[in-house]
Amino acid sequence: MKFAILGAGALGTILGAHLSRAGHEVVMIARGERARVLQRQGLVLNGLSDIKARPQVLDDPAKLQETGTLIIATKAIDTANALDSLKHVRLETALSVQNGVLKNELLATVFGYSRVIGAMADFSGELLANGEVKFTRNVCLHLGEEKGGMSARVESLAALIDDAGVRCQAASNIRTREWSKFAGWIAQFPLAVLTRQITWKFLMDERSALVIVRIVREAAKLAAAMKVELLDMPPLPVPSIVHASDEDAIGIVHAIGQKFLDNSPEHRMSAQQDVLRGSRLESEETLGYALDKARELGVAMPTLDTCYRILRVAHP
Repeated sequence: MKFAILGAGALGTILGAHLSRAGHEVVMIARGERARVLQRQGLVLNGLSDIKARPQVLDDPAKLQETGTLIIATKAIDTANALDSLKHVRLETALSVQNGVLKNELLATVFGYSRVIGAMADFSGELLANGEVKFTRNVCLHLGEEKGGMSARVESLAALIDDAGVRCQAASNIRTREWSKFAGWIAQFPLAVLTRQITWKFLMDERSALVIVRIVREAAKLAAAMKVELLDMPPLPVPSIVHASDEDAIGIVHAIGQKFLDNSPEHRMSAQQDVLRGSRLESEETLGYALDKARELGVAMPTLDTCYRILRVAHP
């Protein structure tokens, strides 16, 4: 099958390397120095998988004319402009593994909803200074039809990616899964950036864990206002936190931190990796989007708003 992947950071490299190794035709789209690194050494993945692959590399999206599945794996920053550079591409399906919940709407604006598949990425890695990527977590990439239900195309694509080595499954409720991740992710994003602590440390600190609990509860209210059901699933079991006492909710967050300490002790959120590299943060497209929606719907999110304001001062 043909794949084109826009973005060769951690997630793009993980997908591209596994799909290439499985024998699929993969085109990586990257710019500047990252494109030159890929042209020189290919995709180099270590950690949970050791793969060296040499897919085709394009340094300009305009050079791509057609593909089977387009995967957007860039940061959420300037996504609309990035997609505009691909609007000429003939394709069958498009999906985004970006953070946030705005991504599918942006994809549909360019390619139409009939070609868009929802995706919730629960796998991660770290782009190293030498251009290699360390694959740190391989939990699941969830794929599903935006309108809900199952379809042959989603089941086939999920099986193909899973067979390639990135755990993947079809989901009948992808919007619920995307929002369930988002509600837990936006609670951790500010703490990862502002504390600069490794993931398990800020999850297991009682002070930062309480901030996470408060943001989770605010995010759940926003989801309810948008009539989106939430599930207990990674990165945080949002409904359980919402319905627990402060003490028990902090204990839930601590338990997640303990899992990171036991299984992925070096894990850092991608936002924190961006800060340490001096890269731009996708705060407007994620935290800012949530706050805009909250104002529109009359939902109070004071804890997230405070963290967002501090973060924007520290990282304008």
